Amino acid sequence: MDKEIMMRKVTFEIKRKMIQVAAFGYSNLYLGNFLEGRLYKGKWKSFCNPGMNCYSCPAATTACPIGAMQAVNGSIDFKTSFYVWGMILAFGVVLGRAVCGFLCPFGLIQELLYKIPFSKKKLWKGFTWIKYILLVVFVLMLPVVKTNAVGSGAPAFCEYICPVGTLEGGIPLLSTHPELRRVIGTLFSVKMVILVITLVGCLSICRFFCKVMCPLGAIYGLLNKVSLFRMDVNMGKCIHCGKCTHVCPMDVDPVKTPDSAECIRCGKCVSACPKKALKLGMR
Repeated sequence: MDKEIMMRKVTFEIKRKMIQVAAFGYSNLYLGNFLEGRLYKGKWKSFCNPGMNCYSCPAATTACPIGAMQAVNGSIDFKTSFYVWGMILAFGVVLGRAVCGFLCPFGLIQELLYKIPFSKKKLWKGFTWIKYILLVVFVLMLPVVKTNAVGSGAPAFCEYICPVGTLEGGIPLLSTHPELRRVIGTLFSVKMVILVITLVGCLSICRFFCKVMCPLGAIYGLLNKVSLFRMDVNMGKCIHCGKCTHVCPMDVDPVKTPDSAECIRCGKCVSACPKKALKLGMR
């Protein structure tokens, strides 16, 4: 039985990693731009990536949905783009937070960072509420209420916080553009501190950014309860051994809360269940 469970874990995880790598590759097709320090601005930049991947990353093929959401919220006429919200809600209703577990480029980066030998910790669950505060304040409110002289709002989350943008966009562009390095101010120093905290957090806590800071994950998490792709628990088969909870990277008990907003539908609990009491699939 243990050998069967191990094979099931390995097989499923290999399949998931292949999907993650494919999604990462599609999201960052223009690797040569890193050497030239320029951005791809073709037609695909009109579309949003389902996961977190900075628009300003030289290799990025598509736009960041959080950046796009702030851009339309902060536009002069304050009209919200039905396209941006529609795309995010469509992914959320169909997949829920499985987007985080399978399609998010920065999610893959976090998982790879966590494999590096480092002191591993458990996160106090109260910190998971921070991402909802960031969503409401920096993504939804500030681009609308804090505007410039012509009435246009700033993308507050991207400008003041986002460590993904600092890592994927800010650092690569500064390394290839000396003229940008001459105008670095206090704000970039603050964002570098946030990035360092995030990276250390990812080394110590599995998917630290997902748990604490990701406003996109907050939106998808809220849609977990209604998403078509979901977790089902057969209580008749469950023996309450706790193996599913032990392997969960998001510290969820899938038996008690299969629709938890923290569950990224990675399937590790399904593979670990000795009685096959857990199942991932469409409604």
